Amino acid sequence: MAGIDTRIVERHEDVAGVPALWREAPPPAGTPDAAPVLYLHGNPTDGDDFLPFLTRTGGIAPDLPGFGRSSKASTFDYSIDGYVTFLEAFVAHLGLERFSLAVHDWGAVGLVLAQRMPARIERLCVINSTPLLPGYRWHRWARLWRTRFVGELAMGLTNRFMLRRALREAFVERKADADALAERAWARFDHGTQRAILRLYRSAPPEVLEAAGHGLGKVEAPALVIWGEEDPYAGARFAHAYAEALGGPARVEIVAGAGHWPWLERPELVEQVASFLTE
Repeated sequence: MAGIDTRIVERHEDVAGVPALWREAPPPAGTPDAAPVLYLHGNPTDGDDFLPFLTRTGGIAPDLPGFGRSSKASTFDYSIDGYVTFLEAFVAHLGLERFSLAVHDWGAVGLVLAQRMPARIERLCVINSTPLLPGYRWHRWARLWRTRFVGELAMGLTNRFMLRRALREAFVERKADADALAERAWARFDHGTQRAILRLYRSAPPEVLEAAGHGLGKVEAPALVIWGEEDPYAGARFAHAYAEALGGPARVEIVAGAGHWPWLERPELVEQVASFLTE
């Protein structure tokens, strides 16, 4: 990809028995002791979402199990607890004593990880993330996936055109960027990813999401919450709800004219997030 730092390398190793792929980049020049940033993606993409951020901040961006080029085994526990157990092993595998977190969409499982080890979190950036909060109800796509047989049928009928059309709904203006994102996601949208999506959403009714966020007040690291104002999956009110639930100082930025992937529609957000994470 043009403009991507050639110092970004890919690692592919077993983590607690799970073959996992991640991208890794060194910290910026002059900050050798900076806490590394762990970037966690959502559905239906992978760690490539964060290549522009890795270029600026360094850090680690894995493909979560079931997505991208990590394992998509049927035996993995595709639930919040399953992902957090994997992330605990991943952090231990990399020897991360202190680190910052940047999460998007289902990367919100990282917020549960943060609740389990709050003293190790340096800084936190929450971008249009699945609400682990009271009052959230799943969007229409999720309701389809959560319904047995209907979800399988929807997945079976999904083709490149349908995925592109669905992701365009999550963008406000830059539809070409939505198309590029859809092409990248489609290349890895195989049966294993479809199975992971169905199991993950079915494991998480609203009460489970709310329970997963009960300990957010333990996380006292400085936080930046960025939310595309026109996200069709979760309204901007959840940005403020996250800021109120977290235990440390939190700044909220509502991005006008942007949807679920706000940094793709407003590229200047990459620098804003990077500046916050490397302060």
